[in-house]
Amino acid sequence: MTTSDTAVHTQPFQAEVSELLHLMVHSVYSETDIFLRELVSNASDACDKLRYEAIASPALLGEGDALKIRITPNKTANTLVIADNGIGMERQELIDHLGTIARSGTKAFVSKLKEAKDGLGLIGQFGVGFYSAFMVAEKIVVISRRAGESDVWTWTSSGGSGFEIARASDEEAARVTRGTEIVLHLRDDARKYLEAFEIERIVHAYSDNILFPIELVPEEGEPRQINSASALWQRSKSELTGEDYKKAYQQIASAFDDPAMTLHYRAEGRYSYAVLLFAPSAKPFDLFEPNRKGRVKLYVRRVFITDDADLLPGYLRFIRGVVDSEDLPLNISREMLQNNPQLAQIRKAVATRVVSELESLADKDPDNFAKIWDGFGAVLKEGIYEDFERREKLLALSRFTTTSGEKRSLKQVIADFKPNQTEIYYLVGDSIERLKSNPRLEAATARGIEVLLLSDPVDAFWTSMPQEFEGKPLKSLSQGDLNLDLIPRVDEADDAKKDEPAADEAATVAVIKAALGERVSDVKASTRLTSSASCLVADSQGPSRELERILSQQNRGLRTKPILEINLRHPLVTAITKAQAGSKTVDDLSLLLLEQAQILDGELPEDPAAFATRLNRLVLQGLGG
Repeated sequence: MTTSDTAVHTQPFQAEVSELLHLMVHSVYSETDIFLRELVSNASDACDKLRYEAIASPALLGEGDALKIRITPNKTANTLVIADNGIGMERQELIDHLGTIARSGTKAFVSKLKEAKDGLGLIGQFGVGFYSAFMVAEKIVVISRRAGESDVWTWTSSGGSGFEIARASDEEAARVTRGTEIVLHLRDDARKYLEAFEIERIVHAYSDNILFPIELVPEEGEPRQINSASALWQRSKSELTGEDYKKAYQQIASAFDDPAMTLHYRAEGRYSYAVLLFAPSAKPFDLFEPNRKGRVKLYVRRVFITDDADLLPGYLRFIRGVVDSEDLPLNISREMLQNNPQLAQIRKAVATRVVSELESLADKDPDNFAKIWDGFGAVLKEGIYEDFERREKLLALSRFTTTSGEKRSLKQVIADFKPNQTEIYYLVGDSIERLKSNPRLEAATARGIEVLLLSDPVDAFWTSMPQEFEGKPLKSLSQGDLNLDLIPRVDEADDAKKDEPAADEAATVAVIKAALGERVSDVKASTRLTSSASCLVADSQGPSRELERILSQQNRGLRTKPILEINLRHPLVTAITKAQAGSKTVDDLSLLLLEQAQILDGELPEDPAAFATRLNRLVLQGLGG
């Protein structure tokens, strides 16, 4: 043993270290609780390494205690101790592992940490996670004995000036028979971490599924294990029961309902990861938060990292559960996670698997799928708008209220097509009741055509894009031209109505256009109406009226002028042609056609008082007043 091995060795930090520590404390970590996760994770790694090395050298484990982690708060000394009986470190390993910042404390390292788009190669080192403890500690003492070695060493630092390496005292050596003991001398503002309930809360949140027991050693009383030490998602499906999954769901999701769907599998290959996901049967309160945040937790080797890694697309944000990667390094930056290529592949594969599982559930267990659709159908339909790759699958999963029934699939709608029907028809509005009485349905109803009645706000968005299912285009009844002439009417008597007298199209359209002026973009004879006098439609090239209404409520766009369609066989329309052109009656009747169409769409006339006056005048005129 050399003199340098036995003497106290002091190594100063370079000037850039203070900047790096500032980045660690103020930029990389957002919550000080993370320090305990990092130290427990390091302790777990040390136990894992010893277990691995003991395969070749069983003597390293000896006959001592089983591998475990101990947390000991001491309010009198104001210290928090995190100890493990894992692999431990010899003198040079203490310098190498805990000297990461000293060894890499250069301008280049700081620059890379600031600028790296993917900093995983920089942050998976023991030293970086370890130094998070300086968020809560003014001084750190590390005592360690390498498995199979007799020497015990201490590493001491207050963070700012550097660190010291020295041989441990007899008392310290007697206390650490194998492994590592980290003593945190806490700052005054971090004394809460000496409370047993606070320690338990953090361990339960971040490290509950560490596979080694984590014991809390209170100042009074016996040590007790505070983690479950069992990652259920890492166990085989054959070992688990429905009750096991239910309890896991309720713990992971902090829920009280039963899961409507459970997905548990392990992916092997280029990347290895375990997946345990659940679809709730009850709607979470935060489902429609503006940030559309997911609630799937990311673990790395059974260590909780974050529940904010966007592991599933926004339209699957109702899914709860865990993805546990074997390949990702423990991360300290959520931003870095977003750009990691491994995680991108995991996201894609897991989302595809969830959609496939929903398809299987819809086929094999319609009742449970119905629970999911009732709670989250409006959310799933966001994917039709956002996810081109899975659009066809999401359309197949979708269930609709139609003019023929509820929870109808598009496959069922196509199976019930009428002769010569080539399109799937739909109507978008703000309520099913109003849609059922919408005059735009009349031509389709006369032919027995099933129409999708879409009343969720998201329906106005996904239908704004050209859609088709199994080669059948989806066609709006409230936008663009409509021609149903090739589809026979259900009642032959209705066909005879085509021969009834109708107002002259050119003359009537011209008169109404003149009366309405700039209030509409056009006036057309309608092929949609059979009994109502008028309706409003949107141009085929622009947004639908429902989408315009939603956007205007959010001040996100100006409303365009609608097209007024008129039923040339309706008495109100024929009355216009009989009245004297330019008369007050023509103006009143034309405006009435527009305003009643607005009311049927759930809108108020532009001038309600003028509408009431006009209506009263027409009523009195009809009564001979």
